[in-house]
Amino acid sequence: MKRRLPRWDTGVKYLRPEKIESAALALIAGYARQFGVTMAPPIPVEEIIESHQGLDLRFEDLQALSGDRRTLGAIRVRTKQVAVDESLDPDVYPEREGRYRFTLAHEAAHWELHRQLVVSRAQSSLVVGDAEPSIICRAEGNSDPKEWQANQFAAYLLMPKKMVFEVWRNCRGSLDPYIAVDEIADLSAQWSLGEHETPTVGVAREMAQIFKVSGQAMQIRLLELTLIRTRAPQPTLPLS
Repeated sequence: MKRRLPRWDTGVKYLRPEKIESAALALIAGYARQFGVTMAPPIPVEEIIESHQGLDLRFEDLQALSGDRRTLGAIRVRTKQVAVDESLDPDVYPEREGRYRFTLAHEAAHWELHRQLVVSRAQSSLVVGDAEPSIICRAEGNSDPKEWQANQFAAYLLMPKKMVFEVWRNCRGSLDPYIAVDEIADLSAQWSLGEHETPTVGVAREMAQIFKVSGQAMQIRLLELTLIRTRAPQPTLPLS
């Protein structure tokens, strides 16, 4: 499944998805080299941010600071601070751990991809809580090129392709895709979902627990890697 590309802001350098994926994998590799560890899911995103990137991670009431209830995270570039809204604290709201980890990965992406841009432009519209260049991250912000890039990076960081394939093979015995047509139809009918609403299937929820991401994020990644298919394969005609 291909994601729709955003219309590009001339102030943000265009990056191909392959380039974003390479940057995410380089961050994982850099952390592994620094601490001499073998990486396996779930990716230790908190440790990567604090110990490898050297950023100060904190919880704040960002929604009150920004005046926007959609605000989930922010990064203050000059003071090297990553702030996450209190509503995502996994110790208080363990059911939001997947969203919390994706938000951390999203902020790690901004540090890797956009910190120089933010400092050079220093746009007042990016400031939250103080007078330094920062990026505010809100839910459903895919139309902004920076946010789209950060979301792509976060998916690659938390669900690296090689690891996803390895876990899929270990769990299912092969790399054959799961045809989810019948399960999606059953769940949609059970939950009375609309035509454009896609439920999360069981295998995506199982994989999500291993990678500590949301079921929805895992399903999107599995669809991208064609490990889940939402259409039955067409029968092939015999050659004769």
